[in-house]
Amino acid sequence: MKGIIELQIWQMIAAYVFVVVLLLVVRLKGIRREKEIFIATIRMTLQLILTGYVLVFLFENPSPVLTILFLLVMEVFAVFNIFKRVKLELSTKLKQIIALSMVIGTISCLLYFLLVVVRISPWYDPQYFIPIAGMLIGNSMTGISLGVTRLVDGMQTQKDLVEGALMLGATPKMASKRIVDNAFDSAILPSINSMVGMGIVFLPGMMTGQILSGVSPVTAIEYQIAIMLGIVGSVALTVIIFVHLGYKTFFNEQCQLITDQD
Repeated sequence: MKGIIELQIWQMIAAYVFVVVLLLVVRLKGIRREKEIFIATIRMTLQLILTGYVLVFLFENPSPVLTILFLLVMEVFAVFNIFKRVKLELSTKLKQIIALSMVIGTISCLLYFLLVVVRISPWYDPQYFIPIAGMLIGNSMTGISLGVTRLVDGMQTQKDLVEGALMLGATPKMASKRIVDNAFDSAILPSINSMVGMGIVFLPGMMTGQILSGVSPVTAIEYQIAIMLGIVGSVALTVIIFVHLGYKTFFNEQCQLITDQD
């Protein structure tokens, strides 16, 4: 089977034509996104180049300390990205729960996936540990971002309904159940949609990369099925932890709705 085609510098530069086309389109349409697109492109390029050299070093010098350190860096960046993505005001307690949910949900699913499903040895092998951790953390970050937005927005816009339910004797959990359920549904829906269209509508990035590198399509499919199930599990667990702890930050010890979050 043929190996992967190495891309030359001029070929990489040629790929940026797509960004140039996008810039021209938004300019002609009068959509003021040129600066954001340009910054995003430069940032993506620099981050990936830097990550590539770091991964080369880690692969050549496998170490549990370095692998864990890289994992922690990914977790920290993911949490701060969630804070930036959510345009609503978040309380300190809610931020702490977001971080706790991400760490517990992603790391527990990652360890199960690596030690039980893939069964890598040693457990810190960066060739498997880091890419799989990146996929679980990245997708969980997206799920949590959607869940946070829907939960906070729901608690603010449906405040009267929640307070009315509390006055009728409902517990905070009962009064906010619909909002919590909607938050979970919004967070998990993109992953479900990806599963539905996978293999027919599109070929996932991981599977495509393995096939391009010369791996048998059957082996690539096996890994893709496993990692997709791991992603769904990670997203579900992180969001479940978040929504079932997060809604409590909107109520005080007397089961009253807190109007001012700090």
